[in-house]
Amino acid sequence: MIRALRLAAILAAFSLPAFSQVATWQIDPVHTSAQFAVRHLAISTVRGDFTKVTGQAQIDEKDVSKSQIEVSIDASTLNTREPARDKDVKGPGFLEVDKFPTINFKSKRIGRAADGSLKITGDLTIHGITKEVTFDAESLAPAIKDPWGNLRRGASATAKINRQDFGLTFNKALETGGLVVGNEVTMTIDIELVKKS
Repeated sequence: MIRALRLAAILAAFSLPAFSQVATWQIDPVHTSAQFAVRHLAISTVRGDFTKVTGQAQIDEKDVSKSQIEVSIDASTLNTREPARDKDVKGPGFLEVDKFPTINFKSKRIGRAADGSLKITGDLTIHGITKEVTFDAESLAPAIKDPWGNLRRGASATAKINRQDFGLTFNKALETGGLVVGNEVTMTIDIELVKKS
């Protein structure tokens, strides 16, 4: 009986590090942003961002494939530095933020490329439509301690989507060919994660 208890204690001790490798990190909205870029008149690129991003990540230090991340973007915080354009993009021709106030991403699988970067595949929901999308991401930076004793780490991730896949179909054709607004949109998320002490 005593031997069995000792064996159980030893096994438990060895199993603890495996469990302790998984930790929850919160997205710091003050130091996180989501940007987008789209072609305009087929001659230039218009960029904008969303200023409120929240969510969390479950990070497995031993096996990145077991990690998960969820991101929620407040679509009403869209900013292209032109109020009239912002109103149009938030309106019925595009995002319809009154009906669909958030853009959400939830990872389904995470893999590591040969160069150490990450492939994060998951469900992206825009305008009430969900499609599987893969983000190319930097390897997560090692944790550092901030002046207040919290652990922090960060990374950037980018994906290209076709806006029409998400029901954002409004457009006008140009006489010279091409479209007023391009269909391909590049999304970039710069994330800072914090684990409070």
